[in-house]
Amino acid sequence: MHEKAEAPSKDQWNATVDARPFLRWAGSKQRLLSQILPFVPSVYGRYYEPFLGSGALFFALRPERASLSDLSEEVVGVWKAVRDNVDYLSDYLRPMKPDKAIFYDIRGSRSLAYPARAAEFLYLNKSCWNGLYRVNSRGQFNVPYGAPQSDFVFDEANLKRCAAILKHPGITLTQCDFAQTLRNPRSGDLVFLDPPYVTKHNLNGFRDYNERLFSWADQERLAAVARRLADRGVHVIVSNADHADVIALYEDFRLVQLERPSTLASNATKRGRVTEAMFVSF
Repeated sequence: MHEKAEAPSKDQWNATVDARPFLRWAGSKQRLLSQILPFVPSVYGRYYEPFLGSGALFFALRPERASLSDLSEEVVGVWKAVRDNVDYLSDYLRPMKPDKAIFYDIRGSRSLAYPARAAEFLYLNKSCWNGLYRVNSRGQFNVPYGAPQSDFVFDEANLKRCAAILKHPGITLTQCDFAQTLRNPRSGDLVFLDPPYVTKHNLNGFRDYNERLFSWADQERLAAVARRLADRGVHVIVSNADHADVIALYEDFRLVQLERPSTLASNATKRGRVTEAMFVSF
């Protein structure tokens, strides 16, 4: 059973200043924050992030009013469990260490109910290969064991700081398609869009390779929504692949090229630098 989320006190809120994402996430914008933050307006209304993932920009900004959402029921379930059941999660994770046998045992026999399922997900997320989130055709998590180099599974103090932020009454968490979340922004609000995509296939095969992550029809639908929001005065920032077809979708936006080291190659020596595109409406 979920506990009722209570708003943090002023002292608790101030103590969350160093909160960091509690999930490892392939495609996380944590390493790109220094390049993104200069483009965030100094004043904005409500913050919207409909492709939540690890929420790196959300935790960097710590807005007191935010609509956070994701299409993945599992992702939103974990975020809600951190908000509502952080003590349960801490008790579960505190004695745990990365272990191949335990990893596959948990992966093969997931709990159906939260917060137990969320606790298992956090363990799998920290122990799997490269923080990748992937499911099979039956919706089952199927990323292999990652053989972590340390016994670190979770930062309890940070998890509790994240929980305090999420308990704020101005912050909502919803499992839904991005279009549902983006019905509500008003002029002056800030929307950050970071849809799923793989940058390694920036040239031939980009559309085919990314089709199962986020279809081209969805890319077009997202761009249309982004333009409508911008037209009514919403501040819109989009992170996407640095690819000609994608760039053409946002021809009315300012294009900024972001650069980061690749994290998806299994051999670290083969990880070159890749570029991503950021589109800014203002």
